[in-house]
This record gives sequence, C-alpha cells and structure tokens, in this order.
Amino acid sequence: MSLTNRGSSPAYRILAIETSCDETAAAVVADGRHILSNRVASQIGLHRRFGGVYPEVASRQHVLAIQTVVEGALADASVAHVRELDAIAVTHGPGLAGSLLVGVNLAKGLAFASGLPLIPVNHLEGHIYSNWLHPDISPDSVRRQRGGGASEQFPALILIVSGGHTELVLMEGHCRYRLLGATLDDAAGEAFDKVARLLDLGYPGGPAIQAAAEGGDAGRFHLPRPLTRPGRRTERQPAAEASPLPNVLPVRGEHRFNFSFSGLKTAVLNLMRELEREGTEARQPQNAADIAAAFQMAVVDVLVGKTADAAAEFGVEQVCICGGVSANGLLRRSAEQHFAQIGLPLHCPPLFLCTDNAAMIGAAAYYRQSYALARQPSATGREQRQDAEASARSSPHDRTSEPPARDFLALDVYASLPLVDAKQR
Repeated sequence: MSLTNRGSSPAYRILAIETSCDETAAAVVADGRHILSNRVASQIGLHRRFGGVYPEVASRQHVLAIQTVVEGALADASVAHVRELDAIAVTHGPGLAGSLLVGVNLAKGLAFASGLPLIPVNHLEGHIYSNWLHPDISPDSVRRQRGGGASEQFPALILIVSGGHTELVLMEGHCRYRLLGATLDDAAGEAFDKVARLLDLGYPGGPAIQAAAEGGDAGRFHLPRPLTRPGRRTERQPAAEASPLPNVLPVRGEHRFNFSFSGLKTAVLNLMRELEREGTEARQPQNAADIAAAFQMAVVDVLVGKTADAAAEFGVEQVCICGGVSANGLLRRSAEQHFAQIGLPLHCPPLFLCTDNAAMIGAAAYYRQSYALARQPSATGREQRQDAEASARSSPHDRTSEPPARDFLALDVYASLPLVDAKQR
C-alpha cells in the first residue's frame, strides 16, 4: 500500500537521518525507491589511529557535522524547507547510544517544528531495504525510475553481514521477518577488523583484507569454517552441474543457521604464532597476503554455504545480501556464481549503499509506514490518520502557533534493538 502525498510533489518524500555509528548521514528518498539526495560524512580518518570506532569521538563528531550534512541533503534534493517534505525518519537503534542520540534529537526537533510525522527505523531494517533502492540519484529522473533491484516476490532470504551483525532473516513480506540465525559471538565485519589488526594491514579491516588477499594464495593455509561440515549443496541442480561454491554445509541441529567467527580469528592468531616459532615472519607482505586470502575465503565459504542452505530449505524466491561486508568482492562473486547456477535471483546493493547511509533508512521508513497503514483495521481509520496528518501540515505559512507536542517526542534510542522481537517470531 502506498502512502498518500499531501505536498506539492507527486512523490512521497522522506528526510532520513542516520547516526548509528561513525557515519553522519542524511538523505531525501521518494516513494521508498528513489534517491533524491544522499550525503555521508565519514569519520574513518578520525578512528584509524584507534584501530576501531571510539564511541565518544564518534558522538562528538556527529554533533559537529550533522547540521551541514542535513542542509546539504535538502539542498541536493532541491528542498527549500523541511515542511515541503512528507515525513522525517531516523535510526533509533541498534548502534552506539551516544551517536544515536545526536540523530534522534535532531529528528525530533525537526518533526516538532515542522509538524511532520517522525518514523523511527531499525538500522538492520534499513540495510535490508538498501536492496529496494534505485541507484540513480538524479532528481530529474525520479519519474522515469521503475524501482531498485529487489522484487516484490516473497519469501526472500536476507543475509545481513556487517561490522556489528551477521544474521540470516526470512522476509515473508514487507516488514515481516523471521530470524533464522545470527552470530553467537563476533560478527563477520568485526572479525575482518581484528584480523587486519593482527596482520598490521590497517583500518577499516574489510577493504584492507580484500586488498591484501588479491596478491595471496588462499590455499596455502587451512583455516576452519566454524559451524559447518564438509560438502556441497547440490539438491537444486543435477550433480554434474554442481557449483564449486560453497565448499561447506552447515552443521545440523540448533546452530544450522547460526554463525561464529571468534574461533576463526583465534585460528589466525595461532597460525601466526606457529609461523613465528618456525622462524617465519607472519607479517611479511607475502605471508600476510596468504593469511588474508585464507581468512577471507573461510568467511565467504561460511556465509555463502549457510545462505545457500537456508535458501534451499525455505524455498525462497530471491536472496538479498546487505550490510558493510556485502561490499566484499569475493563474497559477491561467490554468491553470484552459486545462485546463478541454481537459478535463484540474487540482489546486492551498489557499493555506496552497502555501508551505513541514510538513503536506506528513508526506504525502510516508507515501507514501514505503508505497512502500518495497511494494518489499520479499516479504510476509515486510515482516512482519519491521513486527515490528521494533513491538518497538521496544512497551510504552513498561515500557522500562528507552534505544533502541539506529540508522542514521538518520547522516542528513545536503543543500543541493542533486535530486528525481530520475541513476540513476532
């Protein structure tokens, strides 16, 4: 169900704000698909000396950057004033509490001053909807765009893989999720960062490992594939046409769709110590490249293997991979090769939408709001809500008093906010 636009634009436009970690981001998204603007201020340079995100530094930098980023996003979308838009969306978790507070407080202030509805968004749901965004960011092309890569075919299998999360989610429809499995310890992106630090490859670890691995031999060292067993999934195709990837199958039982990368990180450390005992410098460029290649291959085997197994188990119509680690070249190539051979559509967002950004938050907000309206008991109820919103936003130039306080002023932030609550399972 589509939202009704009450402004002068033919599209339902949302200003989205994202400050969950170390990127200050703002975007204007139309109809949940079309990116009218997308600004991101990165803090990588500030945190590189720490080898990871320093929370206090991140929150202070958000305070310094957020006004410029939001104003830039509005200008890029040719929006003269927030009141010209239809809603405001903001990430309220999961993430760093201090960072989240900066974005949420600004969004609440803008919503209160403009009278626009405020839509809180789960950061993980934002990553999911990065697959529904159209990559063309030209405002003039919004009427020509027909949507992003992911289709409306459900169920869909979602692999969310980032610095803080590794989850397999069965998406049964828009905003309807079933959590199949998650990491029991470290997320894949966290393991990339820590192994890169062990090898002195730099920060952030994902790009550093990938760059080093390009000159490495992944077969020189054997590293474990946690929570898997040897084998290839070939049930959906003739044995003679079996894909060479993935090389593993998940373990059976309760951890079939769960992940674990802490032990893999420890295995890399033990390998380096063994090499040192043998008189070999583990951080010597070629050795480091070989270790990086072996580590990267182990992570990819686990991710693709478990995703392929879940896709076959639940008979999904499409597979979506999202999150910062979805930018990894080997992961994308391996997944594309495997799912192409079994004839299952695979979608990965363009690289600029893999890492944290506000466009994905705007897309998720649109579908979340549409889903909420569709669940209202009657058309009368929906019409009443639309009328209330229209009243709050009508004749902005004729307003003589401040908008009334609303429930969204109580919006809080949540460092650990699950995508799927226990009551939803």
